[in-house]
Amino acid sequence: MSNAFADENVIRRLLSETRTWAFVGLSDNPERTAYDQAGLLKARGKRIVPVHPAAESVLGEPGYASLAEVPGEVDVVAVYRRAEHAGQVVDEAIAIGAGAVWLPLGVVDEAAARRALDAGLDVVMDRCPGVEWALRRTA
Repeated sequence: MSNAFADENVIRRLLSETRTWAFVGLSDNPERTAYDQAGLLKARGKRIVPVHPAAESVLGEPGYASLAEVPGEVDVVAVYRRAEHAGQVVDEAIAIGAGAVWLPLGVVDEAAARRALDAGLDVVMDRCPGVEWALRRTA
C-alpha cells in the first residue's frame, strides 16, 4: 500500500483541526471497534455523527441512515465497513463534500482512496485513529 494514504501531516491535521466526524457503520454496540473509536474522539472534543441503516442514536448523538441525510458539514468520514463496501462509502463522502475519509485498520481500497484524492479529499487508510492519536499525543 502506498504511503500516500498515511501522510503524517494529514493524520496530525485531521486529528487536531477537524470538528465533525461521521462514523459510517457505527451502532450502539460497545463491543465494536467503531464504538470505541467514536467514543475516544468524542471524549477529545470531536462531534460524532453515527451513520448506520438503523439510524440509531449512539453515544448521545442522533443517528442517520446515510451520509446524505447528515445535516451540516462533515470534516471526516470514518469508514467502519468491510473493505468491499468502502468504495461506495468513499463515493458518498465525495458526493456530500466531506473534507476527508479515514479507513481504519484492515479497511483497504486503493482505487476508492485515489478517487477521493482526485476529488480533493484528504485520505488516511489502514490506520487506527486511537493509535495515531496516542502516537502524536494530540490534545
